[in-house]
Amino acid sequence: MALADTKATSTALTTPADEQVLLGDSSAAKSSTLWQTLKPFGWQGVLLVAVLIALYASVLKHLIGQWYNDADYSHGFLVPLLSLYLIWQRREKLRRVVRHPSQWGMLVVLLSIGLLFLGRLGAELFLARVSMLGTICGLIVYFCGGALLRAMAFPLAFLLFAIPLPALIYNEIVFPLQFVASRFATSTLEMLNLFPIMREGNILILPNMSLEVVEACSGIRSLMSLLALAAGYGYLAERSTAVRWLLFLAMVPLAIISNGTRVMITALMANYIGPRAAEGFMHEFSGWMIFVVATVLFLGLHSLTIKVRKKLGWLPKQDGDLAKAKVSQ
Repeated sequence: MALADTKATSTALTTPADEQVLLGDSSAAKSSTLWQTLKPFGWQGVLLVAVLIALYASVLKHLIGQWYNDADYSHGFLVPLLSLYLIWQRREKLRRVVRHPSQWGMLVVLLSIGLLFLGRLGAELFLARVSMLGTICGLIVYFCGGALLRAMAFPLAFLLFAIPLPALIYNEIVFPLQFVASRFATSTLEMLNLFPIMREGNILILPNMSLEVVEACSGIRSLMSLLALAAGYGYLAERSTAVRWLLFLAMVPLAIISNGTRVMITALMANYIGPRAAEGFMHEFSGWMIFVVATVLFLGLHSLTIKVRKKLGWLPKQDGDLAKAKVSQ
């Protein structure tokens, strides 16, 4: 992500706000607001933003409704807040980015609106919701330029975690997760040899009852939340792009193993305590505990990467101390 902090010689379209930045007027840059960005475009810019807000009002309303009603995506309420925090954290760097409004941004906006209408015609919510993010990116390029969009790339991409997966992809992921969780639980219990257990598909056959690993127990809820956590944490606490990707990808097996452990614990409680232990409060509490365990394992993995890199001399001392401080916070 390149931040333009020097005077530009490009002949691209400029506005009064751009001229202040190009002349090095830092005080004007610090007082930059959304209104000051839109002001050079006059009433056309304000009208454009108002029309787009009206277009996406129903999309946003249904999206928030799904966050509220679908437990798999309840973390959606936190994603925009964290995205705003990431932007706020980089506010000083973002202020120094030279604004070069580009007409290409309007093309992105028009393509995104086309995607919106295509999604509505096909009753595909995912397309309509993704087009909202595309429209935001297009507006940034149109009013401020591509340099600012590149500087805000990760906070904007992070918003994708708030958009539910398409039903086709969701169903393709859920069933394998159910199968892996049931198989992990059965194999572990067979190794412990505490009581006889058999598995038929996603059903665990215990001595006195059968336990089905239903869709809600597939782990998709914790997987999506933990992936969002891994991406946000990696961006804040780690400088190395390679390690960020390692932590993000490592969260997938950690989440799967944690959910398999949850199914195993549920089977143990159901066998020794009774069927009621497999549902209600105990079932929900075990889900929260596994989420906490996966997070602790994730933090432990990051701490391990810091120690290994420092021992191998791949991590400068001051960077290692900074990373340790962030992990301990």
